[in-house]
Amino acid sequence: MKLKSVIFLFVCSLIGFMVKLPSVFHNYDKILHALFYFVAAIFLYFFYPKRWYFITIGLFFFGVMIEFFQEFSNKILGKTIHGKFDIQDIKYNIIGLFIGTLCFFAIQFMMKIFFVKKTKV
Repeated sequence: MKLKSVIFLFVCSLIGFMVKLPSVFHNYDKILHALFYFVAAIFLYFFYPKRWYFITIGLFFFGVMIEFFQEFSNKILGKTIHGKFDIQDIKYNIIGLFIGTLCFFAIQFMMKIFFVKKTKV
């Protein structure tokens, strides 16, 4: 079930990053990038907590590749579908990923402190 959920959300993410945003979201593009990577990191970390390192690297490269694919699709189709390659998008992807990673480890730390089973001696 986890894998099906991850695959479904991955496909939705690809579609979401490749189509043009409605005009109401244009001023919030960078915030949406950070928010997506924050949520994606938290979601995947809790599904696969022991693989957090690979998830972080994967999400980073996913963000970079999406930017290249946007530019590539614009050249192939001769028109802008979503946007152009934007280094600022990658910057905000990293910010969201970093904050998501910090929150995950903070939550893990708190869970160890407050929910550790105490053994009797």
